[in-house]
Amino acid sequence: MGYGLLAAAIAAEVAGTTAMKYSEGFTRLWPSLLTVAGYVLAFSLLAQTLKTLSVGTAYAIWAGVGTAAIAAIGMIFLGESTSPVKIAGIALVIAGVVVLNFGGAH
Repeated sequence: MGYGLLAAAIAAEVAGTTAMKYSEGFTRLWPSLLTVAGYVLAFSLLAQTLKTLSVGTAYAIWAGVGTAAIAAIGMIFLGESTSPVKIAGIALVIAGVVVLNFGGAH
């Protein structure tokens, strides 16, 4: 259950961050509202996740997967530059999350 809530929190955070790109500095109403709603939902779901998962594990996964997903969305869908260094950086973020999880969630 905790990991399902965490996945939903990540999806909400990614949606909120993507909407922020289109808010034009919070000058456009609907993308701005989607940004706020995405972050409120993300933090609410993350708070529920912390009832069953340790904060270090949950936050590492939330931040790492969210960061990697947003970077990939930027490169694939938003025309941001792609380079081997950026791809390696995303891989390192994911590897860091994996290493933290193998370290134990005690």
